[in-house]
Amino acid sequence: MVLPGRAMATFRLALIQLQVSSIKSENLTRACGLIREASKQGAQIVSLPECFNSPYGTKYFPEYAEKIPGDSTQKLSEVAKECSIYVIGGSIPEKDAGKLYNTCAVFGPDGTLLVKHRKLHLFDIDVPGKITFQESETLSPGDSFSTFDTPYCSVGLGICYDIRFSELAQIYAQRGCQLLVYPGAFNLTTGPAHWELLQRGRAVDNQVYVATASPARDEKASYVAWGHSTVVSPWGEVLAKAGTEETIVYADIDLKKLAEIRQQIPIFRQKRSDLYAVEAKKS
Repeated sequence: MVLPGRAMATFRLALIQLQVSSIKSENLTRACGLIREASKQGAQIVSLPECFNSPYGTKYFPEYAEKIPGDSTQKLSEVAKECSIYVIGGSIPEKDAGKLYNTCAVFGPDGTLLVKHRKLHLFDIDVPGKITFQESETLSPGDSFSTFDTPYCSVGLGICYDIRFSELAQIYAQRGCQLLVYPGAFNLTTGPAHWELLQRGRAVDNQVYVATASPARDEKASYVAWGHSTVVSPWGEVLAKAGTEETIVYADIDLKKLAEIRQQIPIFRQKRSDLYAVEAKKS
């Protein structure tokens, strides 16, 4: 955890809303180019979207899956070191010991792998007449919390469907995280209904910044992503929001503002731990 008074009060976050194609090498080249562009614009933490190196879909996961470290994550490590920034590697299909995971690898400014988040909650839904999807057909769930420290603040990670589970965000807040990042690919059913609502809910409930990085929308894809990568403040304000096209979203994260909000509305001191608790079952 970052020690109070030792952290820098503001930093620039960038979210890369990448147009993902079926050609992995092209996705990697474009992603790294946009990371470099974000770094030139002063970003100190940059996030890619969920499934940035592969089309999103159960039929694609086995074909595009890699080990970590592997080619995709090696390139992220190299660009993080080259730009001397933190890179949150969206997610890729990961293969390990005969299983597949939806995994986010994070690299520090020296290119070191800091943490690997495997999506905890698999996207298995059925909205009749609109969308049915079963990630569990091919993927296995992760089983650990994922945070990493920076000179600015501690960051908690989730992937897409993880954002629906408020307990995860609460545990990250309990552990001192002030920014939660969720690479995610909501769709044209859940996107307009819940994408922004969930981000604002997690932000206000936990008095943290929340950021989501989506792929750009491709109307011809078998799974059409909602887009609209977003950054929300601890007050629930939308600070930055993309449209549907490929772009980079920037937001200056002000931790002094976060501290002021927590002082004004001191919910952490007011929780009734004699009546309820959200607790981690694993470290």
